[in-house]
Amino acid sequence: MREGCLRDELSGRSAHRAPGHGLQEVIYFHLRWISFLTLAICWGHLLGWAQVVSSPLPPSALQPPPPPPPAPFPTAEDLEEGKRLFLSNCAPCHGPNGDGGKGSDLTRPHLPRASDDRIFFSVIRRGIPGTEMPNTRHLLDRDIWQVIAYVRTLQRSSPPVHGDPVRGAELYRGKGKCGQCHMIAGEGGRLGPELTDIGERRSPGYLRTAITNPERAIPENFFLYRFVTLLPDNFLQVRVVTKDGQRITGIRLNEDPFSIQIRDFSDHIYSFWKSELAELHKDWGKSPMPSYRGVFTPAEMDDLIAYLVSLRGGR
Repeated sequence: MREGCLRDELSGRSAHRAPGHGLQEVIYFHLRWISFLTLAICWGHLLGWAQVVSSPLPPSALQPPPPPPPAPFPTAEDLEEGKRLFLSNCAPCHGPNGDGGKGSDLTRPHLPRASDDRIFFSVIRRGIPGTEMPNTRHLLDRDIWQVIAYVRTLQRSSPPVHGDPVRGAELYRGKGKCGQCHMIAGEGGRLGPELTDIGERRSPGYLRTAITNPERAIPENFFLYRFVTLLPDNFLQVRVVTKDGQRITGIRLNEDPFSIQIRDFSDHIYSFWKSELAELHKDWGKSPMPSYRGVFTPAEMDDLIAYLVSLRGGR
């Protein structure tokens, strides 16, 4: 009697819960299959990508598409637009006149990495891997051809360098005392720009002007100064007065909206929150380097220029 009642009670409970319990099993079954199918699809995609990555590419896929042919006769409007694009995109590294800076000197009649216009186009479009020359995906093909046309107008034969680089090296270290501010191959001061590869980046004419009239090489406004560029392209003399009366003049090493770092003329480095400053003056167009006009004789100047031109970073 008791066993029959217990069996009837259990069967009654099972019958009472069967509809809900069956629905849960169906949902659980479908969810498991959906998860399995999703995982299988993902693995399929991963295996497919792995096969694509590991399989060798045909030689044609490794070659960049050829650039379009340049305009055979650039107009005056093309040259003017090329100049505008050059100043906004190229001048921060190559100088406003194309005679070098952090980038190479573009006024030379023959550019080692751009022997013709089609190669020049590829260099500008794709950049140069392993160097600071970036790609220019933001420029249209026509923009690049306009820049090339303008750069070709800057190219000219460099005047011959008649000096003796050996005597120039002696003048650099001795009479000029240039090593107090400038560094070559890790030796020298840090106040001025490094000169290890200055002959690769600057033309002889630019170097002569920079020695006799240093402030002419410094931009007179913020147009060519970029936050992302480093010294010497971002070279700027600043003067600060702190709220407690401390006065410091030196070269800006770094600056952001909240702070500024400065190296003074005694090679001391300072970092200030701008909230600590009562005054901040940026001497656009000013240089702490004195003019050497009249310090060297014409022959000595030629020797010094010859030495600087010979500095090509070991190349």
